[in-house]
Amino acid sequence: MTTNHIQGRSVLFIGGTGVISSACAARAAELGADVHLLNRSVSTDRPAPVGATVITADVRDGEGVRAALGGREFDVVVDFLGFTAEQVATSIDLFAGHTGQYVFIATAAAYRRPPARVPVPETARLHNPHSAYARNKIACEELLARAREEQGLPVTVVRPSHTYDRTTLPFDGGWTVVERLRQGKEVMVHGDGTSLWTLTHHTDFALGFTGLLGNPGALGETFHITGDEVLSWDEIHQIVAVAAGVDEPRLVHVPSDAIAAADPAWGENLLGDKAHSMVFDNTKIRALVPEFTASVPFARGARESVAWYDEDPARRVVDTRREAIMERLIEAHRPR
Repeated sequence: MTTNHIQGRSVLFIGGTGVISSACAARAAELGADVHLLNRSVSTDRPAPVGATVITADVRDGEGVRAALGGREFDVVVDFLGFTAEQVATSIDLFAGHTGQYVFIATAAAYRRPPARVPVPETARLHNPHSAYARNKIACEELLARAREEQGLPVTVVRPSHTYDRTTLPFDGGWTVVERLRQGKEVMVHGDGTSLWTLTHHTDFALGFTGLLGNPGALGETFHITGDEVLSWDEIHQIVAVAAGVDEPRLVHVPSDAIAAADPAWGENLLGDKAHSMVFDNTKIRALVPEFTASVPFARGARESVAWYDEDPARRVVDTRREAIMERLIEAHRPR
């Protein structure tokens, strides 16, 4: 039985064409929701669902959005594009009192690293001094908590971790890593390759997510939605190598601190997130949306991604700047 509280109800996706949001909008349409997408443009890689209404506006322009909406109200508003407290404040001003549920997409990167225990529950401390992205999302959650208390905003918070679709690869540098694998070159893996990571296919995420929309049990609550497959970074590289037709990848382990010293922005993504073993407790989402299950193993997802890149040579872009950093770090840390 499918948890469906949105059949025939209006749902506005702020975004709706991104990696995560595209699958969620498509799933909502399948469930019979009246789907609206608010965006500046619709991606050709992730088109709007059939029958969806596209509202063209810049979400950063509050008055422009207000004019584009023309006074319409929605049963559910889902905000995939709120990254700072200032941006979320604009959304609160637009939608408080005009929706039955405001769903905010936060991030599991907001949790303290390393975690006090795994699997990490939703009640774990939010604190990440390494990542500006995570700190901004924490500030957004704090603002929404005040809006719920002071204005009665019906908020639901969702904290995804690493969610992907066929157009994305899990590596910093993207296709650059696959190209090196295919050329038989050494590939850099942060740390010692044993830290554990969770990868979630966007269709699996959407299965759990849409069960929260319009669901009275989700109001005022926070949820993880992640896969259950736990892989080390060595295993992730090996799985992608197999998908790319490479049997024996040449992996070189480089300390995350060394990568951060060579490229601070790259290091922020590692020290603030990927360098630590992160596994999440999905008990809460399963209790409210019993049909949620992560059915797409990463081996299948990796094959989808490599096939998508192979379909068009223009997609197979090598980041020469990042590859040069990889080369220097590999040379410095290659086992002698």
